[in-house]
Amino acid sequence: MRTAVLALTAQGAETARRVQMALPDADVYLSKRAADALADSAQDKAAGDTAATTGGSAAAGSTATAAWLAGVTTFPRIVQATADVFMRYDALVFLMATGIVVRSIAPFIRSKLADPAVVVMDEKAKHVISLLSGHVGGANELTRQLAAALGSDPVITTATDVEGKVAPDAIAGRLGLVPEPHGAILAVNRAVLEGAQLRYIIDDALPLADFYQEQLAALGDEVFFRGEGILPKEGETRPIVEVVITLHPAEFPTHQKRCGLFLRPERLIAGVGCRRGTPWEAIRAALQDACGRIGVPVEGISCLASTAVKRDEVGLLTIADVYGIPIHFFENAELAAVIERYGLRESEFVKKTIGIGNVAESAALAEAGQRGRIALGKTKYEKVTVALVWQRLQ
Repeated sequence: MRTAVLALTAQGAETARRVQMALPDADVYLSKRAADALADSAQDKAAGDTAATTGGSAAAGSTATAAWLAGVTTFPRIVQATADVFMRYDALVFLMATGIVVRSIAPFIRSKLADPAVVVMDEKAKHVISLLSGHVGGANELTRQLAAALGSDPVITTATDVEGKVAPDAIAGRLGLVPEPHGAILAVNRAVLEGAQLRYIIDDALPLADFYQEQLAALGDEVFFRGEGILPKEGETRPIVEVVITLHPAEFPTHQKRCGLFLRPERLIAGVGCRRGTPWEAIRAALQDACGRIGVPVEGISCLASTAVKRDEVGLLTIADVYGIPIHFFENAELAAVIERYGLRESEFVKKTIGIGNVAESAALAEAGQRGRIALGKTKYEKVTVALVWQRLQ
């Protein structure tokens, strides 16, 4: 997921550097006051080292700080920075007091199905708090990841997690599924907390039906395909709550009528860039590895996307044909607009070669429109670059 890390002070900036080591693709936003203080400190250290003619690690540290600051975005006020990043990123990590964060994000919160993951850390990384979108947005998993990397105390307060239960909306976030309607999420989670038995019904027409069955069964849940004769488990006296995985809720009218919970698969888009003449087998290997990193089989890809410069690339056209999926090519002007909108990083070499410096991420996001979230950021392989984006279907 695309992550922004925001800090207010010099101490927060030091922790932001540690967070960026755990999340190498994260973008750092730092208050201008803190950035200026760090820059002045680095200059003073460099000047002192020069005067003492000692050089060494202090001078190297000053140079490293200056180089790091060159890649940081500064802001005058945290509310303005929050307004800038809230809908541009999939996750936000704030290194400051929780109260400041609550006041900053309050005007922008819309829905647990649309808001980014929001995580709060104190400036010394003693605690990591999952604040918003813990399940669907992935804040709980991000909290655990950061806590493990930084040696922090993870603070997760969602009731199902506290009780050691896996909620359907948490599963949805992992498997690229969207839970709906909103009221059913709360009702199902409440029932699970009260001891109900979860039962998943999978629409067997889904391309990844077997994958969903395998993943859910591994969690110990009851899983059935549509049309199977579902018998009560012998000796089971607990109430049963059913969750249906399908693209077409209308095909399950009884479940829909009683306002049951549906999990609708999102569309997985693979943005691909490659060198001229790259064989399709190399592109396939890159896609397989990329999908493996997010725990989804390559057959889950719904569409490929790339730059119009590559519209005659044989390897890309072949891989689309092999998997029987469409491939869409976008003009560089369209991709440049996406790069600017999301602040995507660009490769100067690629930019000089084809006119834009980011193909994989920008093409995938262009295909997703306004409903995309990055599942895997730009990942480089030999001659191939891949990015994966989930697109929520209306």
